[in-house]
Amino acid sequence: MKLAIARSALNDLLEIKAYYLEQGVPDIGQQFVSNILEKAQRLLEHPDSGKMVPEFGQEQIREIVYPPFRIVYTRHAAEVNLVRIWRSERLLLLPE
Repeated sequence: MKLAIARSALNDLLEIKAYYLEQGVPDIGQQFVSNILEKAQRLLEHPDSGKMVPEFGQEQIREIVYPPFRIVYTRHAAEVNLVRIWRSERLLLLPE
């Protein structure tokens, strides 16, 4: 199994880092990004560990929660695809 990161998820990670840099605490942003990527790596061994995303109701669209973020991924036979990393209070939209 391999891990793929969609452009939308990569942009989300960059925005997380930029936000905390603007707040004057770049180390916190870097720590969040590192921890999110570590959690995504764990999905390779346990791809079904996340719950189904309620907004979509599709078995292959799953999420793990790492407060204050939702790490949204799609689970396929040979790949886990990280698609979004959003703050929990935001409306979830997936790329088309």
